[in-house]
Amino acid sequence: MKDTFYNGFTSNLEERLIRHNQNNKGFTGNFNDWTIVYTENYSSKEESVKRETNQILEKSKNFEFLELSFNG
Repeated sequence: MKDTFYNGFTSNLEERLIRHNQNNKGFTGNFNDWTIVYTENYSSKEESVKRETNQILEKSKNFEFLELSFNG
């Protein structure tokens, strides 16, 4: 797998990585070479979910901007 990124939240990073590298159903189960590139720590699940949601929104805004700038 090349240039594919996944973000999510967990209370046990090592266990989560093992599960993603097994042949489970879903997007991450299709590959078995996931590595950790970057982590952030939060004191609650709510804070983590809020950060993840904001990150997704930021990516989609950037994608729309890039798409518009390349198309005209």
